Amino acid sequence: MARSILFISSVQKELADERRALKSFIVNDALLRQHFEVFLFEDLPASDRHADQAYLHEVDRCHLYIGLFGKAYGHTDAPGLSPTEREFDRATAKNKERLIYVLGNTDEARDARMKDLVRKAGEQLIRKRVDSISELTAAVYASLIEHLQRTGVIRHLPYDAAACHGATLDDLDPEKVERFLRIAQRERNYALGPGTPMAQVLTHLNLFDGDRPSHAAVLLFGKAPQRHIGLISSEVKCVHYPTTAGGKPMLDYKIFKGSVFELVDQAVHFVMGKLAHAVGTRSESAAAPITPEIPREVVIEAIVNAVAHRDYASGASVQVELFTDRLEVSNPGTFPPSLVGVDLSRAHASLPHNPLIADPFFLTRYIEKAGTGLMDMYAKCRAAGLEDPQVGPAPGRGILQVVRRRVPATTPEVTPEVTPEVTGDVTIQAAIQVEALKTSVLNDLSAALGTPTIQVTIQVAMQVADMLDAAGLAPRKSAVLQRAMGLQSLDHFRRAYRIPLVAAQWLAMTDPASPNSPQQRYRITPQGQTWLDRFNALSKP
Repeated sequence: MARSILFISSVQKELADERRALKSFIVNDALLRQHFEVFLFEDLPASDRHADQAYLHEVDRCHLYIGLFGKAYGHTDAPGLSPTEREFDRATAKNKERLIYVLGNTDEARDARMKDLVRKAGEQLIRKRVDSISELTAAVYASLIEHLQRTGVIRHLPYDAAACHGATLDDLDPEKVERFLRIAQRERNYALGPGTPMAQVLTHLNLFDGDRPSHAAVLLFGKAPQRHIGLISSEVKCVHYPTTAGGKPMLDYKIFKGSVFELVDQAVHFVMGKLAHAVGTRSESAAAPITPEIPREVVIEAIVNAVAHRDYASGASVQVELFTDRLEVSNPGTFPPSLVGVDLSRAHASLPHNPLIADPFFLTRYIEKAGTGLMDMYAKCRAAGLEDPQVGPAPGRGILQVVRRRVPATTPEVTPEVTPEVTGDVTIQAAIQVEALKTSVLNDLSAALGTPTIQVTIQVAMQVADMLDAAGLAPRKSAVLQRAMGLQSLDHFRRAYRIPLVAAQWLAMTDPASPNSPQQRYRITPQGQTWLDRFNALSKP
């Protein structure tokens, strides 16, 4: 069957990265590439045709027109119209199916003529606002899948987009949705804020199949995702071995369940609690620095990759295995053929297996930027003096990521937890005890701030401790607490710290009846003092 031609506008340099990323995503997706052929103007060979004639001819022959509207309007022809507007008008006149995506959640700094074009498109069809390449690919993916289903080309949706059997909105946790909205709005300026109705959130994230929550919706926000048929294997199995070979005995074995966010947090905590740590002295920082043998960011990236990109239709689970010489993370699925043999430490295509899950991961900073995760993993390993990670297909295991540990292998009789070797000025056993306290302190701070556990670092905790210290000496103005944290942006301080900590009852207002009073002061509460005392215990020799 002939493939439909997708025409992706425009010829503006402003959106060159978005166009290339979108084409790369479509031509590398196992389903979409079977049904769509992508046209980009810059792919045309040199010819003696006028540019205007060339791109309008391609609009005439395409089946779907994807319009990308950015901030700039672009160069204009004699009548004063840009190629983007010419393309849109031609697609309209030729009755082409049009999918319009407006880059940027606000019209700030958008050219007035582009605002007019956005308004004109909005009067004719539903346009979608996106704020990143990750959001763009997820939105286009959902629209193209809907097109294939509506036109009868496919009868069954991809697994992440298909309805979860028997699931309703009652199976989703409103608190998980609220937490997502708080984090996404603060971290990525997401268009929807706390208090948005759940149905509207799911619609905006393309998480409905008809009127039913999709598998992706349940995996992201479900009260108990693993209770649903088809998602039983969405758990993560974590094992700690005392040798390099694995097998029995096992030092620890856990099976984690919950939403994909919870799976990542739990698995990262499992690994970080088992690794050896070098603990320095307070002369290096206010709190004794704790350096794990594998950088925390590398552990996070490996586990996020496995959870976000696994094949959820498979009956297998994600496996996280810690040996005495390495960390192995495997997930069911097929390694993208286009990435076989590619140097993953360099820029490469971003090919999310589950775009509807990858996008919320991006919005909450579990994924920093589409396509850069593996590059960052290589860079962090090299900076820590570790061997390059190994990433690729593994027979019988799906996709395998291997990260080498720094510490030498121990014998089965001596485990890493009780090795008497001194690292820094404390033993590894003491380091692990400190790490456990640190993890508990950071988890509590994460809950208070409404921030992903993986994003709360010891540096963030130190800033919060400085602020709580100031609020404990005497009630302080907001500006004084902001300076104590060393933050430049008042809005960021207010949204990310002051408001959440008041809500968590770590800070209290002296005049709660008049929250915006110029005489308002803030003081530490007993709950805040309890956390501060535990944090300060980390810096004790």
